[in-house]
Amino acid sequence: MRTSKYSKEFRDSTVQLIINNNESISKVAIDLDINPKTLYNWVSTYKKVHNIATKSVNSSSSNETLDEENKRLRRENKILKQERDILKKATAYFAKETL
Repeated sequence: MRTSKYSKEFRDSTVQLIINNNESISKVAIDLDINPKTLYNWVSTYKKVHNIATKSVNSSSSNETLDEENKRLRRENKILKQERDILKKATAYFAKETL
C-alpha cells in the first residue's frame, strides 16, 4: 500500500472546504496545485465514510430541465438529419457529374 504525501488533516480540511463552502473541486485543485482527480477521490471517500448524501438528480425542477433538454435535442436531431440528407443528395449529384 502506498503512502500519501498529504496528511489526513490536510485532506480532511480540503474536503471540508469544498463541501462547506460549495467550492469547485477544479478551482481548489488549481489553487492547491493538486490533481483534480485526487480531490474527487478524497471527496467521494469522505462522503462515504461520513454518510453524506450526494445531490439527487430526480428533483422536480430537474425533470423540467430534462424535458426542455429533450425537446431541444429532438429539434437539433431533426435539423441534423435534414442536413445529412441534403449532403447525401449533393454528394450523389457531384459524384454523377465526375463520372
